[in-house]
Amino acid sequence: MKSISFHIVAWVSICVAALVGQGFWYATIARKSATVADLQSQIDTKAETASRIASARTALVEIADDESVVQGYFVPETGVVSFIDDLEARARGQKAGIKVLSVSIGDAKRKATLVFSLTITGTFDAVMRTIGVIEYAPYGLSISKLSVGKDEKSIWHANLELLVGSILASPTTKTTS
Repeated sequence: MKSISFHIVAWVSICVAALVGQGFWYATIARKSATVADLQSQIDTKAETASRIASARTALVEIADDESVVQGYFVPETGVVSFIDDLEARARGQKAGIKVLSVSIGDAKRKATLVFSLTITGTFDAVMRTIGVIEYAPYGLSISKLSVGKDEKSIWHANLELLVGSILASPTTKTTS
């Protein structure tokens, strides 16, 4: 009898030890699984962030070309002379004369603009075509004032004020680290 009870106690002890060992290893593996899940979550977050950064860089590259096209519609402060030359060429193309009376900086609080006061002279048809050519020029501009008249010599003239979108020159600053 001793041998049967001894065997039962031994097997029960072995079973209890196996269950305790299994519980211990289960808890250890559960902790490691939680750590792995947390690391996987961090990896997924960083991969998503990297994907967004790559997408943003791609979008910026695509937008860069569009930005240069849009910048072409504005007259920089340093490009006023070439803009005036362009206006004069457009007027000559319509067989009209153009004279720039003044150039000033518009209200920079709302948006950067240059204000041009112009006089266009020539035949009625040439003056009106020149106004149309200027109005539809590839610049961000609008005609804010316009008056058309005829002088004693039957020469037509138009006085107009153009508001032209501008890119203001920003002062360069150096920062030291």
